[in-house]
Amino acid sequence: MRLQHRFDGPSAAPVLVLSNSLGTDLELWSANVTGWSSSFRVLRYDHKGHGGSDAPPGPYTIESLAGDVLALLDGAGVERASFCGLSLGGAVGMWLAANAPERIDRLVLACTAARFGDPASWHERADVVRRQGIDAIADAHLGRWFTRAFAEREPAVVAEFRERLVATPREGYAGCCEALAGWDFRERLGEVQAPTLVIAGADDPATPPERAALLVDPIPNAKLVILPDAAHLANVGQPAAFSQSVLDHIALQEAA
Repeated sequence: MRLQHRFDGPSAAPVLVLSNSLGTDLELWSANVTGWSSSFRVLRYDHKGHGGSDAPPGPYTIESLAGDVLALLDGAGVERASFCGLSLGGAVGMWLAANAPERIDRLVLACTAARFGDPASWHERADVVRRQGIDAIADAHLGRWFTRAFAEREPAVVAEFRERLVATPREGYAGCCEALAGWDFRERLGEVQAPTLVIAGADDPATPPERAALLVDPIPNAKLVILPDAAHLANVGQPAAFSQSVLDHIALQEAA
């Protein structure tokens, strides 16, 4: 299976992998990459069923999405990397850090959770998307992704994200909904040994700061940063603060 991906930064630099949220593609990180690519070889990719990646029939699992990342790293000859995942991408990062610890240097878990609510709601969303298309749920998504102030200030950015969201293949989106329905990592968080930064948006209705805080205590060497005036896509709502927080955390590996 082909995963759309892109490298930015010096070929000899340490690798930082970026993993997207549900309904976004590798352009999610466009406002952040410049701040990282001078020091790191940044690897962005699209989950299967998203962006330019292949969209096999669902349902998917977080384990299978993480397996895609390992195959991508193997194909690129990358033995170890730091990993930054947002929402769905954060779940992938947790799985990798616990099940393939030899591949992960440092970990950033942004706007994510060890369990994303009632599985029935995810199966219902997958059913709606398969029957009616993503346009049926797109505006509700945008209301969680961005604060009202950001949407008023940056309407063109919001419109671009909506366009990319509705362009996501129905089956790929629904398959990832089913992956989230089956995700419950609460009893395994202690297996994550990589130094971990948890980032939350102060105004994120999908994964609010109190849910992010539940990741910190069970994970050894974890710390929490809460970004003000940021919703679920905190890296877009507060790009400078998000980028600097990640850079400070990942750069500690190079100083060690």
